Amino acid sequence: MENEGIFSNIVITILYDNHPSEKGLETSWGFSCFIEGMEKTVLFDTGNNPFLLLRNINRLKINPRDIDLIFLSHMHWDHTGGLYGVLEEKAAVTVLLPGSFSARYKEDIKKQGAKVVEIEEHSRLCEGVFSTGELGTSIKEQSLILHTNRGLAVITGCAHPGIVNVVNKVKGLFREKIFLLVGGFHLSGKSKDELKTVASALKKAGVCNVGPFHCTGDAAREVLMKEYQKNFINVGVGGVIK
Repeated sequence: MENEGIFSNIVITILYDNHPSEKGLETSWGFSCFIEGMEKTVLFDTGNNPFLLLRNINRLKINPRDIDLIFLSHMHWDHTGGLYGVLEEKAAVTVLLPGSFSARYKEDIKKQGAKVVEIEEHSRLCEGVFSTGELGTSIKEQSLILHTNRGLAVITGCAHPGIVNVVNKVKGLFREKIFLLVGGFHLSGKSKDELKTVASALKKAGVCNVGPFHCTGDAAREVLMKEYQKNFINVGVGGVIK
């Protein structure tokens, strides 16, 4: 396990999701969040529409030029579609993406003036911030890990490799508890019994708080809300998790 500085004032702002939270912000299929309070600020995924993403960013009074790192979880349009809009606002940024992304996509990003860093294995991205590395087979995806003073915060894009598999990977990398698990859990279409099994597995794995977004599905959100009760984070676009 990496011994790092532990951050106590991390703020996660939801920029893009299909669930509303604050008035005046737009919703759409996809996911993105802005993470600050660490050594470097991180934009996690970029939703599907650059214009919508930038409108929400501006309405939330976030300056795109404050973004240090852009972390892309996987190569699906609803997570990468807003990237070029952000790069028009700030090209001198590092884009961290799975090595399985297409060569052409990587070259296109470089042409915008950004630096591309390919992630394949578990990696340290900056102080207290890590990638799980690529997980999964047909759809390879990385998740983000933050080292906080209350435990680990894990952020997923869609969790195509399986949300429980992501959690188990993190548990194998670090000894701290998972204080927070947020993002898309990819549970739409699962049966009630399957959803209960997943919720129980997350609880058994020691995940303290959950904030399911995007592709988790309404039925899964209901099951997780019942399982986690006051430790269920029910926010959408514009919501802030401190």
